[in-house]
Order: sequence, then structure tokens, then C-alpha cells
Amino acid sequence: MYNIKLGKSGMSVPTIAVGCMRISDMTEKEASAFVDTALRNGANFFDHADIYGRGRSETVFGKAISGYDREKIIIQTKCGIVPGKMFDFSYEHIIESVDGSLSRLGTDYIDVLLLHRPDALVEPEAVAKAFDELKSSGKARHFGVSNQNPYQMMLLQKYLDMPICANQLQFGIMHSSMVQSGINVNMYNESATNRDGGVLDYCRLNEITIQPWSPMQYGFFEGCFVDNDKFPELNDALERIGNKYSVSKTTIAVAWILRHPAKMQPITGTTNLTRLTDSLKAAEISITREEWYEIYKAAGNILP
Repeated sequence: MYNIKLGKSGMSVPTIAVGCMRISDMTEKEASAFVDTALRNGANFFDHADIYGRGRSETVFGKAISGYDREKIIIQTKCGIVPGKMFDFSYEHIIESVDGSLSRLGTDYIDVLLLHRPDALVEPEAVAKAFDELKSSGKARHFGVSNQNPYQMMLLQKYLDMPICANQLQFGIMHSSMVQSGINVNMYNESATNRDGGVLDYCRLNEITIQPWSPMQYGFFEGCFVDNDKFPELNDALERIGNKYSVSKTTIAVAWILRHPAKMQPITGTTNLTRLTDSLKAAEISITREEWYEIYKAAGNILP
């Protein structure tokens, strides 16, 4: 596993993060095996959110890492969603959410705190106040966002004394609008539609690390495209290229993201130990430019 810089935070982090959304139903033994598998493969960056498993994912994880050196584990969590009701970036909600996460995780600090999706009623001054307090108290060390466009980040950054280090965005072979719109500039086709305000290039220009979430999903949590009969051409390409490198289709799917020069940090979404290991192996290979485009086209994309 090689490391990358997490934005302008000064942190050096594994190029692949381990997603913990689905660990809430794990037994203590299963959770320990999950954490141990990640750490043995050099993946010590774990992504959480206060709403995952209604908080239980953080609780399960906190127990699983109790025997490890906390300073060698990087914990990222998110706040701001009140499930089924609203988004809440108020000062009070952010502070209360972090205190809850700290308690469930069994730690006294969060390495990285992200705002979970945009709040239409955001008051950036309130967010800045919360971030300043969390940083000065040592409860959170670095800060970022998720699913935000360039202007939303610019508005927030205007009031912050610390850099936005990461933006968590859905991205993968079957959810690639961030690159489609760039390839199809000035074209009259669906792929030319700019859906995010040019967030990919904005993040590259401002040294904000993009963290692709659900990299194996198609649509919005509609399912995994690997070994899915709906995508025969894509799976044929993944298998053919995987055979060249002696790795699985899952490995190649993650390697496709890592091949992009933006130095993204994809977040795994599986609790299956084999698929987790296969995902982490992607850091060991680098597919060619030709192979990247072959996979892109096999996913149904057309070059203008």
C-alpha cells in the first residue's frame, strides 16, 4: 500500500480507505477479523459516519480497535444528516454529533471530520465556529466535506481557518460523470452535461483529495456491477485485464480509479474479507492508459 497526501492537511494516508458503513451487524469476532485484514494489508484509514447502522457501526469498530495503538489508526467520520428528516450543519448539531461519535468509537479525537452532504440552510459562520472549537479542543484534527460542488466549498472555505482537505463523491466505472463531462466538452450529448460544476478539476486545482464512495455500485445503490449479468462487456474487459495482472475484476475496478492522476482515495464498501483484500491489491498495480479507456468504453461510454 502506498500513501498519498490528504489535501493540504499535512497527513500522509493510504491511497485506499476502508469503508465501515456495513459493519454494524458484525459480531465482535467478525469485526476484529475485518480490522485485522485491513491493517495487515497496510490500510489503516477507516471511514465512518454517525448515521451508519444508526451509530452501531462506530460502536462495533470502537470495540474492534480497543487493543490497537490508536495513533496508528486513522479514523474519519461524518456528520450532518438527520435520517429521513433534514440536513443539519448548525453549530449545535456538529458539536453534539462529534461528541456522540467519540463516545461510540471509544476515542478522544477524530482524525478527519467531514460534513455529510450539503445542507441548503448552511450558515458557514456556524460551521467555522464548530470546526474552530473542535480543533482547539483536540476533538477533531482535520476537516472536509462530501458531495459538494465548487461554489459550496468556496463559500465554506471563505470562513474557515483550516483547509478543506477532502471531498467525498460517488465515482467509479459505472458512475463516471465527473470525467464524462470533461471528455465531452462542447458536445450536444448526454455525457457532456456538467452535473457537478467541474468539481474534479476544482479539487485538483485546490489540492482537495477526492474520496470516491461506492466505487463498485451502479446507479444510486442499485447494486454491484462486478459479476453482474447486466454488464457483460464491462465484466469481460475487467476479467481480460485482470488476467494480465493476475488479479480479480474487483482489483481492476479499483485500479481504474487509482489510474486517474487526481490521486483519489477510493473507499471500499465491502465487509467480505476476500473482496476487501482484492480491493486493497489495486494499490500494487497500475493499468495502462489504453486499458483505462478500454474499461471506460466497455462501461457504455462513447468517445466523441
